[in-house]
Amino acid sequence: MADIPRGNRPLSPYMLGPYYRIQLTSLTSILTRITGNALIVTTALIAWWFAALVSGPEAYATANGVITSWFGDLVMTLSLLGLWYHTLAGIRHLIWDNLAMLEVPKAEMLGWACLGGSVVLTLLTIIIL
Repeated sequence: MADIPRGNRPLSPYMLGPYYRIQLTSLTSILTRITGNALIVTTALIAWWFAALVSGPEAYATANGVITSWFGDLVMTLSLLGLWYHTLAGIRHLIWDNLAMLEVPKAEMLGWACLGGSVVLTLLTIIIL
């Protein structure tokens, strides 16, 4: 293979630091995948709680103790945040599927709307419920 002078460039465009700044749209895309997988874990936790409910008082007491503990409250609150974020990101993708708001400034605005909207909707849900 020919020896091509590459200069003083980084070896990978994905290196963080002075070489590459992560864009908001890529960050929100990664967060969509993370929240989707986290919601699978939350669904399994809730299914465990329902299974324990029909399994008997001892199993239910254990599952309910986990879900209603401070850790369970934290997990469920973060799951609510993830659910709202994932929903708003899905709406954003529906907008993009219609070839709307694909310009960089508008796409970034939608990213900020997903991030901020999920926090606001989570707080509203906690206050109302």
